[in-house]
Amino acid sequence: MIKVAAFGEVMMRLQTPDLQLLKQANNLEMSFSGTGVNVVSALTNFGHHGFLVSKLPLNAVGEAAKSYLQKLGIQTQYVVRGGDYLGIYFLEKGFGARPSRVTYTNRLDSSFNKGRMEDYDVENIIKEIDLIHFCGITLAMNEQVREQVILLATAVKQAGGKVIFDCNYRASLWGENGYKKAKNYYEKMLSLADLVMMNERDAFSILGMETIHSERKDQLCELIPKVAALYDIELIAGTHREIHGDNSHSLTGFMYLEQSMTFSKTLTFAVHDRIGSGDAFTSGIIHGYYKGFSPDKTVAFATTAGMIAHSIVGDTPMSSEYDIFQIMSESVGDVER
Repeated sequence: MIKVAAFGEVMMRLQTPDLQLLKQANNLEMSFSGTGVNVVSALTNFGHHGFLVSKLPLNAVGEAAKSYLQKLGIQTQYVVRGGDYLGIYFLEKGFGARPSRVTYTNRLDSSFNKGRMEDYDVENIIKEIDLIHFCGITLAMNEQVREQVILLATAVKQAGGKVIFDCNYRASLWGENGYKKAKNYYEKMLSLADLVMMNERDAFSILGMETIHSERKDQLCELIPKVAALYDIELIAGTHREIHGDNSHSLTGFMYLEQSMTFSKTLTFAVHDRIGSGDAFTSGIIHGYYKGFSPDKTVAFATTAGMIAHSIVGDTPMSSEYDIFQIMSESVGDVER
């Protein structure tokens, strides 16, 4: 078992009930999430020790968020308190031709995004953990947070820990021509990272790489090995998703390790709640890597974890290792008794 931390923001999720639009709803369902929350919570479900490095407001909302993290099994000794605000997003779940919609509010004023490096107990963090996770969405927030990400990743690396970086590039968060600013920080993080979550579209949009191929799989097989070699990355993994018109998706996972690309079977399934499914895949890759699973088993485990997350309400993956292996064995479908 490993001690894994994540550096990132905790957000309040406010969801409309019963597939309603915001303008229809009279009440909202509250929970707390964030990429780091999702990843370390999922790994806690697999038996690892999960820590969050973050900052929550010093008020009742921050207390509710901290209590929620503890219910998920996340250790919170590196969650500091201060400031007044928590980032919030509203979720309207889609159905059929209508996609889900996420609306953010008050995010840049959150305690986390106004936090300082000296808020965090870096000395003890790097002594305690084996691995730390960062997300590209965190990089997009502001210059101050970006510097914190680089400094903390560098400190963990120098202390002998491993760094995992999920590219998760969102052009809308970086603003006009944001990719020019993003590229510098992404290259720094890729140079520090041991395990990376990305696909060929990240190589196009962030790194400006090119290929003569037109098929996604061919593009992937050309560009991902180049990225791994250029930045000396041990493992790169990700997914290809196909969205169908009947509220179902197809997901294919891949992993590049030891100069070899491994693909999962393509899984097709109905979608109940998509948010957080990528984090479930990431946690599956980390778990398989540290448990010493074969590449085939690791990518199958991670892709199945991502599939199951689509069937569970909320951002945070809830499946145990046993749950995922049960689905992988195709021995379920009827009521378990």
